[in-house]
Amino acid sequence: MKRFFLSIISMLLIMSTFCYAGNLTINGSTTVLPVAQKIAEAYMKEHADVKISISGGGSGNGMKALIDGTTDIANSSRFIKNEEVKLAVEKGSYPVPFAVAYDCIVPIVHTSNSVSNLTLDQLKAIYKGEIKNWKDVGGADGTIVVISRDTSSGTYEVWEEKVMKKERVYPGALLQASSGAIVQGVSKNKNAIGYIGIGYIDKSIKALKVNEIEGTAVNTLNNTFPISRALFMFTRGWPQGDSLNFINYALNPQKGQKYVKEAGFVPLF
Repeated sequence: MKRFFLSIISMLLIMSTFCYAGNLTINGSTTVLPVAQKIAEAYMKEHADVKISISGGGSGNGMKALIDGTTDIANSSRFIKNEEVKLAVEKGSYPVPFAVAYDCIVPIVHTSNSVSNLTLDQLKAIYKGEIKNWKDVGGADGTIVVISRDTSSGTYEVWEEKVMKKERVYPGALLQASSGAIVQGVSKNKNAIGYIGIGYIDKSIKALKVNEIEGTAVNTLNNTFPISRALFMFTRGWPQGDSLNFINYALNPQKGQKYVKEAGFVPLF
């Protein structure tokens, strides 16, 4: 799959581009949001005649906006679903994916929590509501407060696939609409657990290993961290004009990919 993404990048970079002036709308994943914001800020400094509007709301909302034609580019932290492709085709477009970064989804806890590692099975049991106390996984006595992304989130869908194995998070979990909200919730509750993209890790929370493997750039690229993924930007058909120029910029190793790293995520190269 990585070779496929890199071949698309090569096609984009060798294509002739022209100068366009206008507005771009980008909508979707809150995980991809900081990457898109940094790239867009740099792009607009180099292209003063282009104005870029960016909003979050989740991968599902970004895909809906792309299908409906209300956004030029959809950010997504998961791949497009078959039913979304079908809806897009029915409305006259075929979404084209561009992997712009790699990421891993890291479980996080309060900084005072003594737990440093959880297995995939333990994470699944916690999020199913079967393990309810930290002492059952080597921590102090305390009822686990489970925090999850909502179902419109691509991060949630990847977590559901790779951790939950298609089983749903139990109804007692607290649902949050963004990765930032999960960081805030976990940082303020000593018994909480959540999960976020690697770019959202900061000193206010503690990142856990999974199966004794740390969520790092190296372990993401070599696929040893078990909850890794690509981050995408989708366009309505093959991009043209400002959309094409922006995607080219995002994929450029000396330009956009530099800002992927600055945002805390993993560049393609």
